[in-house]
Amino acid sequence: MKRKVTNLIILILFQLLTGCTTTPSILSPSAQVDGKEAVQKTIVAPEQKIPHIETIILTATGDNLMHNTQYWGAQQNDGSYNFNSFFTPVEHLIKAGDYASTNFEAPMAGPEAGYSSYPLFNSPDAIADAFKNSGFDLVVTANNHILDQGYKGALRTLEVLKKASLDTTGCFSSPEAQNTPFIKTIRGIKVGYIAYTYGVNGIPLPKNAPYLVNILNPDKVIADISSLRPEVDILILVLHWGEEYSQHPTIQQKDLARKFLEAGADAILGSHPHVLNPLEVININDKKKFVIYSMGNFISAQNGMERNSGIVLNLEFEKDFDANNTILTQVSYVPTYSHPYRSNGRLQYRVVPVLDTIQQIKAGTEPFLTTQDLDVLEKVLEQTRNLLGKDIIQLSTHSNS
Repeated sequence: MKRKVTNLIILILFQLLTGCTTTPSILSPSAQVDGKEAVQKTIVAPEQKIPHIETIILTATGDNLMHNTQYWGAQQNDGSYNFNSFFTPVEHLIKAGDYASTNFEAPMAGPEAGYSSYPLFNSPDAIADAFKNSGFDLVVTANNHILDQGYKGALRTLEVLKKASLDTTGCFSSPEAQNTPFIKTIRGIKVGYIAYTYGVNGIPLPKNAPYLVNILNPDKVIADISSLRPEVDILILVLHWGEEYSQHPTIQQKDLARKFLEAGADAILGSHPHVLNPLEVININDKKKFVIYSMGNFISAQNGMERNSGIVLNLEFEKDFDANNTILTQVSYVPTYSHPYRSNGRLQYRVVPVLDTIQQIKAGTEPFLTTQDLDVLEKVLEQTRNLLGKDIIQLSTHSNS
């Protein structure tokens, strides 16, 4: 034992004197090469970077009209109004999106102006709460009826909607408001909305307030798109245009749509005809863009199957933050029907999802519609699909496709 210790001391002294302080390696036989020790290397795989990709869904519907029969049905015993039942059957569809917009085709000038419908609308304020409660976030106010109650009526409409915690665009209270870009940031994705109407039924804009309503001037629209484009990932253009009750866009609309998409808009949402118009996916510089020329009526008391047909539209966008690239990945829609019905002795109105309602009728769970109504709903479903095509249009599965 002492001899082993002595030998170890001698070995250590020898290493110190010769400058060799490396401790001999103990290698497995596989690490021996020609009797010499091989240097072992540990190979570490590079850490894989997780892509930063986010997906959002922008939801939209068409025109909301307010007629006297709708007011009467929503009036409560104390004289107040409650319009929540308008959207209860489709509330889950509106709330499923990350941000939902709609067009409201009536001012709210207050009860002192007298509630009225066509040709000069004035709606009770309670509709604003119904929009908010059902899941809408943005109410577009650029339409041909926004000045039905004059300058003060338009301004009060903006105030009522703001009080209900709703965003607005298309009508403005000041030049500063008109020139301030409307941008919503959703999970890091910047979405810009701009809205215009073809006109305001011949009512002149106040001379001291030309900023009040965005009028559809193509050069101005293109200039506004060009200004907003660098600030956003997604640019949504809302246009109140087209021919009333025509289910097809004009040649001029189709030409303008392409120009606006080429200028930088990602999607165009149309309203005003009060009936559905076709949708298109257009390839602009190898990027898929979208236009629907009219989303039809969402809620109304108009007569006719076509005038009571609408949709809940969903646009799915995906952003690759590493590549700073955002694309439209999917378009889908749910056909809807504005349904008048009687409850508690009053004529009421609601928006129903067509396919689900057909299934509920067949299952015996629909409270108001019966098998006698199946024919109308099935025709609405058929006509909507014939006009718009597939319920779901898959454009891309990920940003690199």
